[in-house]
Formats: sequence, C-alpha cells, structure tokens
Amino acid sequence: MSLTDKAQQILDLVKELSVVELNSLVKALEEEFGVSAAAAVMVAWGAAWGEESSAAKDTVNVELTEIGQQKIAVIKVVKEALGLDLKAAKDLVEKAPVVVKENIKMEEAEGLKAKLEEAGSKVTLK
Repeated sequence: MSLTDKAQQILDLVKELSVVELNSLVKALEEEFGVSAAAAVMVAWGAAWGEESSAAKDTVNVELTEIGQQKIAVIKVVKEALGLDLKAAKDLVEKAPVVVKENIKMEEAEGLKAKLEEAGSKVTLK
C-alpha cells in the first residue's frame, strides 16, 4: 500500500506509541469521527478472509469490567501480566471497562481472569 508523506509520518508516530497511548488515541478518533475501529476491522477482515479462521476461534480478549475495591492489587496484576510500568498499568486500570489483553489463548485468558478476580476486579472474556 502506498501512503502519502503525511500519512506515512502519522503511521511512524503511531508506531512509537505505548499500548495505553494507542488505546486512548483510538477512543479519541472513534469519538471525534463517530466511528468504531472494531467494526471497521471486522468488516475489512471479513471481506478479506470470508470467515473466521480456527485460530481466531481459539482466542479471546480479556476485558477488565470493574476495578473493584482493591485497585492497587489489580494494578499490580495488570503491570505484571502486560509488562507495563506502574504508571501505564494504573492509567489502563483506571479506564475500566477496558480490554487489557487481546487475542490470547483461552487457557492464558482464564489464568489472567483468575488473577484479576482474585485481586478483586470483575473480568469478562470476549
């Protein structure tokens, strides 16, 4: 795919963003333009591949639905699970509901869910 110079500059800047920064950017773009990045990706993916691959069926997203009363414990679990620094983990947790890990195997997702729930949060696998 060929990009204009401006578009390439934007892509280069986006590549430098952390996961938390990228998540914030996507949400801001969705609000600004009244679109959903997830819907656009699903439409493009469906058109390109026709139907869901078996690998996609075996993976889930882990969504932190509610922080709960033990916010610090939840932050520690997210920090460890994602390899984030303390501030990035705190920022991510405070945005709940938020997807903390995407497209991971069910076994890994269940393990992360158990750790987060043990820390006092509510988690949904999608």
